Amino acid sequence: MQRATTLVMRLAMRLASKAARTPQPPGNVPDRTQRARHGRGFSLPELMTVLTIAAILAAMALPDMGAVLRAQRLKIAVNDLFGSIGMARAQALARNARVQMMPRDPLGADWSRGWTVFVDRDADGVPGVADEILAEHAPLAPGIATHFAFTSAAAPFYIAYNGAGRSTRNNSDAARFGTVSLFQDGAIRRIKINMLGRARICDPARDDACEGAAAP
Repeated sequence: MQRATTLVMRLAMRLASKAARTPQPPGNVPDRTQRARHGRGFSLPELMTVLTIAAILAAMALPDMGAVLRAQRLKIAVNDLFGSIGMARAQALARNARVQMMPRDPLGADWSRGWTVFVDRDADGVPGVADEILAEHAPLAPGIATHFAFTSAAAPFYIAYNGAGRSTRNNSDAARFGTVSLFQDGAIRRIKINMLGRARICDPARDDACEGAAAP
């Protein structure tokens, strides 16, 4: 992309330089009015050349802009999920109570459908009228897929913190840890939660310790 852009720009510079060096016909010496008219701007063919080059550059840049936008959407999604995990842990510590988050789809398995953070007052593992809803997140941008791999693999795919800030099962204080992976167009970001409940974001393309599910 950069090489092609450079070649097009060099072509534009050559055309402009050629236009500036174009000699006047023999015996045709422009008067002051002609020199002033030529000094006011480009001719129509020159403007058309510049516009054509600009259109080519814009068309070449469009695929790259799409990739940038998709990468930004993936970054926003992983940061939002990471922020909600951090909030759940902070609220559990502040309240000295179990705080849980889980996907908003009916099966509790697809994090791309959004998620709910709540205080599970009735200890049934799902948000309900008896619980305190702390936050709800809307579905992620189209094209983002998720994968959940924790020590207890069966749905619903919840994340729960006890009053000590440890990631646990929703019906006991047994440690529960694992990885949430987000995918878009081959790009992968993961959120890994360790036995102490601490979370981190990683990129498997840059971090050998960022293992997890392959992109779908």
